[in-house]
Amino acid sequence: MSIPLVIIGPGRLGRSAQVLLSNRGQSVPLIGRNEHIPAAQVSWITVPDREIFNVANAIPSGGIILHASGAQDIDVLRPHKPAGSLHPLMSFPGPDKGMPKGIIPAAVAGDAAAIDAAQTLAADLGFTAFQVSGSRAAYHAAAVMAGNFATTLLVEAGRILSTCRIDEEEARRLLAPLALTSIQNTIVAGPRALTGPIVRGDEQVITSHEECLSSIDPELARLYKAMTVATRKLKN
Repeated sequence: MSIPLVIIGPGRLGRSAQVLLSNRGQSVPLIGRNEHIPAAQVSWITVPDREIFNVANAIPSGGIILHASGAQDIDVLRPHKPAGSLHPLMSFPGPDKGMPKGIIPAAVAGDAAAIDAAQTLAADLGFTAFQVSGSRAAYHAAAVMAGNFATTLLVEAGRILSTCRIDEEEARRLLAPLALTSIQNTIVAGPRALTGPIVRGDEQVITSHEECLSSIDPELARLYKAMTVATRKLKN
């Protein structure tokens, strides 16, 4: 007899998902990738991408198999069928460090029965499911740009501000309200949310920024120039 759900992969996402389900009254086994995997109606693989194929091969046939990768297609789970994916569009630091708050979108894809199972699991976890089709690389690139590049830009902006005799950690805290407000405005207004010298066409200010950053670190100047080029395209 199979159990309703098993999570395979006790990493940050797997452990967080187990806590979320436990908080909603569901006791779900969390299995290590090298442990015996029991038969289940739904198996959700939350291991690193490079390990999905081998884990999938170790899962008993007959149930619905889902992976939690944003980058991998469903083919990595074959010959299992139904097969699909449930990828939360959110970073999970791990339940020992904290749980994400607010709306957590989750992309679902795959065979019809797998999509149904992924949507049900998403609801049980408190996620907001949406279906994604087309290029998996495009989907994941968008997630990486939103989820990682924002961190990169805030860290580098903090590094620049720290040259003004401000502690680097404090610099990030000081810049965060501006960054967060910009993101919130962009959700509603898109490129119209842009402000600053690029929108105003103040080339003298932009040149002074590039010269200053070149003296601090040429890599920072190159990053600034690349973002300036991208921002000009949005402005137009």
